[in-house]
Amino acid sequence: MTITQQAAWEKLTFHTRASKLVFGFGLMVLGLAFLFGFSGKAFAHGYIESPTSRTLLCQQGTNKDCGAIQYEPQSVEGIGDFPSSGPADGKIAGAGKYSELDAQSSTRWSKVNMKGGKNTFTWKLTANHVTEGWRYYITKIGWDPNKPLTRDQLESKPFCTVDGGNVKPEMSVSHTCNVPTDRTGYYIILGVWEIGDTVNAFYQAIDVNLTQDGSTTTPDPEPVLLPTIPADALCSGHTTSSITLSWTASIASAGIKNYEVSRNGTVVGTTTQTAYTDNGLPANTTYTYTLVAVDNKGNRSGASAPITASTLSVSTPAPDTTAPSRPTGLASSNVTESVVTLSWAAATDNIGVTQYEVYRDGKLIGTTASRTYTDSGLQAATAYSYTIVALDAANNRSTASAALSVTTKAATVTPPTGTTAAWDSSKIYLAGDKVTYNGVEYTAGWWTQGEQPDVSDVWKAAASSAVPAWNTSKAYNAGDKVVYAGHTYQAKWWTKGETPGKADVWKLIN
Repeated sequence: MTITQQAAWEKLTFHTRASKLVFGFGLMVLGLAFLFGFSGKAFAHGYIESPTSRTLLCQQGTNKDCGAIQYEPQSVEGIGDFPSSGPADGKIAGAGKYSELDAQSSTRWSKVNMKGGKNTFTWKLTANHVTEGWRYYITKIGWDPNKPLTRDQLESKPFCTVDGGNVKPEMSVSHTCNVPTDRTGYYIILGVWEIGDTVNAFYQAIDVNLTQDGSTTTPDPEPVLLPTIPADALCSGHTTSSITLSWTASIASAGIKNYEVSRNGTVVGTTTQTAYTDNGLPANTTYTYTLVAVDNKGNRSGASAPITASTLSVSTPAPDTTAPSRPTGLASSNVTESVVTLSWAAATDNIGVTQYEVYRDGKLIGTTASRTYTDSGLQAATAYSYTIVALDAANNRSTASAALSVTTKAATVTPPTGTTAAWDSSKIYLAGDKVTYNGVEYTAGWWTQGEQPDVSDVWKAAASSAVPAWNTSKAYNAGDKVVYAGHTYQAKWWTKGETPGKADVWKLIN
C-alpha cells in the first residue's frame, strides 16, 4: 500500500467510525420498535472459503469438537475496529462468542498448505452489509502456537488492507494479497471484515502451513488430508470364475475419485464404489489383492492390507453350510411419533451376506439387502424391541443381534390458534420461528437447537412481551431490554456479562 493509499484508508476509517457512532445513537433513539421492524432481515454474515478457514473446516468435519459454529461458519461476529477494540485477547478466533474456536495448540487444528507471496483470499457472504473494509493479520515469527491467540502474538499491522468503499459488496469477494515470505511453518492468518453500518466485524482464523520456495502461484487451499487407506477389506463372494471384494470407504479433503484394485501386484481395474468383482478367472486359483484410494487431485493412499481369496473348484463344489456372523451395532435414528429408522454394522460370511431380516417384538416385519431399515405406522409414545438376522445365498441364518429397545415420541399437541408454542430443547428452529419461555415470547434469529431462549443470543425477546431478566451468560445487541434489581435497562451496543447499573453499555429506562 502506498502512502497516498494509506492516507485515503485512514480518512475513510475516520469517517466510517463517525458514521457508526451516529448510526448507533439512531438505534437507541428509535428503540425496540425500529430493531424489530427489521426482524425479517438477516444480519451480515460471511466466512473465508479459500484458503479454507478454521470455521469452514469445522463445518466440513475436518476440524472436530467445534461446538455450534460447525452449523454456521458465517456467524463469528463480534465488536469491530480490531485491534484497538474487538474481542478480548485469548478470545479473538471465536470473536468472544464461540469458545471452542479459541482452543489453541500446535496440533489442535487442521492446516492448509500455503506458499509465501501472492495469494487469493475469498470470502463467501450470506448477507452483504455495507462494508468499511477488510484487513489480514499474521502471527509473528517465533509466536507460541501452544498459547491462546492474543494481539501480542499477531503482527501489529495488517499485511493486507482492502477498502470496502462503504458500499455493499458482492456475495463472493476475492482479494489478492502478498503473504510474508520471511517465515515458514505453522502460522495463523486472521481475516477481519469490518462492517460499515454497525460497530461489529466478522473474524476468520486460517491455520496455515507456510512454505517459501520463491513461487508466486496461489497454493492449494485444501487442508492436508491425503486419502486414507481402504480399511476392513475382505472377500465378500466368489464363484468358479470371479472374486468379489468389499471395503470401508476412504476419506480425503479433496474427495475420493476412485479405488485401484491390484491382483498379485498388477492393477486390474478401478471403481468408484466400495466393492469390486474380478471376473474371467480360472477355477480353483488363489490370488492376493490390494486396494489404493485416489482423490480428485490425483493423491494416492497407501495400499490396503493384502486380501487372499480363491475361486471355487469346478469339480468339487463345496456346499455352503457356514452361517453369517451375528449382526452388531444395531442403533436407531430419526425416531418420530410413528417412524423408527434402524441401522447396523455389516455381518460377514465366507461367501457373502445377501439380505437381513428385521424383527419387531419377535415378529418378522421385513427384509433388506442394505444395512438400514425404516419401520413406519407405529404408535406414539410406545416402546418396541428390534433384532436383526443375517442370511446368505444358501439361506444360512445368523443368530439374532442383541435386542434394541426404541420408544417412539409422544404425539405433538398443536397449540390453540393465536398462541405460541413453548420452547422445546429437542426441536430444530429456523430464523423467524417463535416460542415462549418463562412467559416471554422469543423469535429465532437463525438456525438453532437446544439453545435456551433466555441465555442464547440466537433468541430475541418480542417487544410486546414482558421484558426478560438479565442473564450473565446471554449476549445482548444494541436495543435489547432487560430487568435487573427491579429496574429496566437497554443495551447501547453488543454486550455479554456486563452488569446493568454498573457498566456504561446499559442505559437505565425506568
